[in-house]
Amino acid sequence: MVRITEDLVRKRAEHNECQISTLEEISLHQQDIERLEYLDKWCRDLKILYLQSNLIPKIENVGRLKKLEYLNLALNNVEIIENLEGCESLKKLDLTVNFVGELTSIESLKDLYNFRELFLTGNPCSDYEHYREFVIATLPQLQWLDGVEIEKSERIKAIQNLPFIRGSILQQQERYKKKRAKEKAEALLKVKEKDGQVIVESDCSNKENKPGFDGRWYTDINKRDRPSEDLNEENDKKEKSHEEKVDDFWKQKTSYTPESRLEVHNHLKELKEKEEKKDGAQEKPQRKLFADDGRPFNINEPKVDFSLTEDHENVYLDVGVFKHMDTSLVDCDVQPSFVRVTLKGKILQLSLPEEVNGDSSVAKRSQTTGHLLITMPKVALCSNFLEVDSNARKTVEVTRIHLIINFPLLSSNFLEVDSNARKTVDVTRIVADNEEKRILAAPFGSHTIKKNLQERPNSLGFQDDPDVPPLL
Repeated sequence: MVRITEDLVRKRAEHNECQISTLEEISLHQQDIERLEYLDKWCRDLKILYLQSNLIPKIENVGRLKKLEYLNLALNNVEIIENLEGCESLKKLDLTVNFVGELTSIESLKDLYNFRELFLTGNPCSDYEHYREFVIATLPQLQWLDGVEIEKSERIKAIQNLPFIRGSILQQQERYKKKRAKEKAEALLKVKEKDGQVIVESDCSNKENKPGFDGRWYTDINKRDRPSEDLNEENDKKEKSHEEKVDDFWKQKTSYTPESRLEVHNHLKELKEKEEKKDGAQEKPQRKLFADDGRPFNINEPKVDFSLTEDHENVYLDVGVFKHMDTSLVDCDVQPSFVRVTLKGKILQLSLPEEVNGDSSVAKRSQTTGHLLITMPKVALCSNFLEVDSNARKTVEVTRIHLIINFPLLSSNFLEVDSNARKTVDVTRIVADNEEKRILAAPFGSHTIKKNLQERPNSLGFQDDPDVPPLL
């Protein structure tokens, strides 16, 4: 039984950023839903609700949707129009191709003053005589019925003839109820017969599996001698019998009822489950990645372009990864003799011309093209570098020992710090030191010579006039 869940509603609310409390429109069509529930609690602001092509047998749990304007329940198993009195804003109701036989149930829509449009095409009640007149007279606020606009003159005639029409509608409705009760009894009997047939078939299969009719187990000697062809023939017969059953089911004539719709749905569900089991049983064989002697095979399952080049230092592999593929779907494994790149579970494996160092390898992906570049340093080059480095160290150590032996009075090769730098700061020479630094900081290494300036003596006839301002 498929039910409405919070996860399902959130998936269908992507246009509202997956927020269901403020949702105004939702489409839950073709989900095989068998009961209408929870929407009146989770989505109080719903205005448009699509529920067509499901298996809903009853209208329920929508009375709290005060803002609901359009309810689509086409292609369901609804038999009575009910529980819509609380939908104050309802304007349009679509019940196309359902099983509404109780036409008087539309009287529950009388108090919906905003109700304007109703679809009942394909229901048993639409075949009643005077069906349209009864609906028009019962719902005075209705403006459209089955896609046809209601005229004023048509409404006046329907209201005038309502007392006579109502009796006819009730009689036809009673006849349909009796017919419906008979259909339910036949469907129940059919289900019981089917269950009994299944039990008998299972008993027969158990007896076939047991060689003794008394139920005791013993070894069948001839069973080992049976060739595989006989087993294949039995499997073919079983498949043919299954196909024949499927053909018989679709060729069988049945009346269009809610039970027949459920039966078709269950049959399709069983076929789908069997196909899924077949697909699960036919798993792909595990691909062989190495030869018997341990050599890696060259494999390109994703069928991507690649380029394997090398120079005297590194081996380069450029893989044409798809531009929009997420990096989390790419996995890289570098081994000394081969490199393996996995793209969405598909393996690209290449044998390397020389042994490489996997720990020092680097993989980078281009942000513009999406290509993957793997740089793998060669092991031989790394060993040569280590030998050169060790030889250089040995040479330095020998030279140092030789200098210490032959020239013991020479100072150390290490940097020595001036002994004056470890003394405390001489506060008394701060000004003098700054003056010396200023003199040394002259451009081009020039030195400034400080002279004592002497004032020129006044002339003999000099008279000091106090009114004359001093010279600047």
